[in-house]
Order: sequence, then structure tokens, then C-alpha cells
Amino acid sequence: MKQLVRFRQRWQIMFVILPLFINCGSEPTTEVNQQHFVSASGKAKPSDPLNSEKVRRWKRGEVYVTKVIDGDTFWVDNGNERFKVRFIGVDAPETRNSRGKLKGPYAKEAKEYVKKLTENKWVKLELDVQKKDRYQRVLAYIYLTDGTFLNAELVKGGLAMVDTYPPNVKYSDLFVKLQHEARVDNRGLWAY
Repeated sequence: MKQLVRFRQRWQIMFVILPLFINCGSEPTTEVNQQHFVSASGKAKPSDPLNSEKVRRWKRGEVYVTKVIDGDTFWVDNGNERFKVRFIGVDAPETRNSRGKLKGPYAKEAKEYVKKLTENKWVKLELDVQKKDRYQRVLAYIYLTDGTFLNAELVKGGLAMVDTYPPNVKYSDLFVKLQHEARVDNRGLWAY
């Protein structure tokens, strides 16, 4: 019985003292310590100053475009994750045959236009009712830092056609108007 009491007392002391030993060698969290993160290899690396800018701007609805896929889709980074964004209300020609769609005329021009304006730059995303499509791409209206509405500019220039799906129809009337003008003026796809 005495042995059992001593055993319990020792364990109770261990539960009090053990956390002190565990925290004894650890450094307090400071801004200096937060400048490092552990990479996949397990080695600490200094954080990317651009990454903290991405996180800060994400709070304002802005993202950093990392790669343009085609005239209506690109990859972005918000500092915490990378994800694909599909432009709402427009359909640019395909740059390659995929998912039953064939490569289209003006695909290269549409991709290059979007690439020139957005790749390795900041854009603002405006969401509508439906946040993602069936492929888990974020659906958004895209604005450049100067306020240019990219979805509308693609349709206006004849580099994309109107392609709206309810419930994301906020700017469908504008897109239809711009497409009509592009068609009358034989711009881009409408000259083909």
C-alpha cells in the first residue's frame, strides 16, 4: 500500500515538473522566430517576404497570379494556398484539345493577352453567388490593379465569348452588350 502511495506521489510530481523541463529550452515566439518556417524537407528556411505580402493583400480580396492556363483560367497564390481561378461569364478559346473541347482560333492571343496583364502581378477577385465550379476552380470576376474589368475586356476585344451560367449572372447584360459590339465591329473571334 505504501508503495502505491509513493508511486502516485512520484507521478504527480512528474506531471508538475515535466512541463517545466519541456518548455525550458524552447524560445519564446517573437517576430524574429516567425521569419522562419519548416519546409517539406524539415529544414528551416527564411520566409518569403512576398508571401507575407500575399497574405496581407488576400485580406483585401487580392491575389498574386502565378501561372496563366488560357484566356479564362489562371493559378493564383494568396500566401496560404495556391488555387485555380476560372473567369465568370466568359469563355476564351481552348489552347489545347481537352474535355471534349477543341483548340480554337484566337486561343493563343487570348492567353497572351491575359498573361501580359496578369502573370506575376496582383489582381482583385470579385465572387458571385456560386463560389466554385464542378472542377473545384474558384469562380470570379477579375479586376486589374488599375480597376480594369478583365472579363469584360476579353469579350469587348473579341478574345472570349459570353458564357454565363446561373446563378452567376451579375454582369451578363454587360457581357452580352460588349459581345454584340465586338461582333458588329468584327473584333477578334468575330473576324474569323
